[in-house]
Amino acid sequence: DATTGEAVCILEGHTGGVTSVAVSLDGMHIASGSYDKTVRMWDVATGEALLTLAGHTEWISSVAFSPDGRRIASGGGDNTVRVWDAAMDEALHTFEGHGDIVSAVDYSPDGGHIASGSWDGVVHVLDAATGEVQRIFDGCVGDITSVACHRDGRQVAFGSADGMVRVWDGSVVLCVYQGHEQSVSSVAFLYSRPGEGGRLVSGSDDMTVRVWDAATREVLHVLQGHTECVTSVGCSAEAQRIVSGSEDETVR
Repeated sequence: DATTGEAVCILEGHTGGVTSVAVSLDGMHIASGSYDKTVRMWDVATGEALLTLAGHTEWISSVAFSPDGRRIASGGGDNTVRVWDAAMDEALHTFEGHGDIVSAVDYSPDGGHIASGSWDGVVHVLDAATGEVQRIFDGCVGDITSVACHRDGRQVAFGSADGMVRVWDGSVVLCVYQGHEQSVSSVAFLYSRPGEGGRLVSGSDDMTVRVWDAATREVLHVLQGHTECVTSVGCSAEAQRIVSGSEDETVR
């Protein structure tokens, strides 16, 4: 419960560590990916496992719901992106274009595209309906660790092992954010309140969370407190809260 901090339910069923979770926009379902090579979809109200999606031949690194909740995208250690029908146990598409572990996937706000990042240093933008590659970014040195699609439908932010965050519009890199001292593990857009400029949030192995001004690329805040690598960051819808998870076993 976001107000009390209490666990509402515990979802059990995976036979390996859980690596990634996502919540559908309507709040009714949770998707989870695991080292057991499966993606599971859960009913939030009952805690029941509705689907077990098997097909990846290695661990699942990332999962994401389409905006309408009808599809789940997953990236895995088998170097593939798979798109699943969330109503039945079926993989609609399998994309095999990456040359290494697919570390991150995210849907565009209109559900028409999927961004995928990989340890091969490449970001792909895929047609969500066909699985065909629409755009490729391959100008990064080091693993791509995270991706986030902007709600304008054009921009993709991605973090990488070289400690940088880049924002790309499908043609050119619009901005490069430099300041982290180690690999960037997670990125998220922090959508502005009226009168405020856009912001970007990143977490890093350097144990910090940074908040960036999207226009000037200046660091607005360096959030310190974690004592181990920051593994994940997220932002509340009203742009007033940032959440971070860390290998120090805490969520802040």
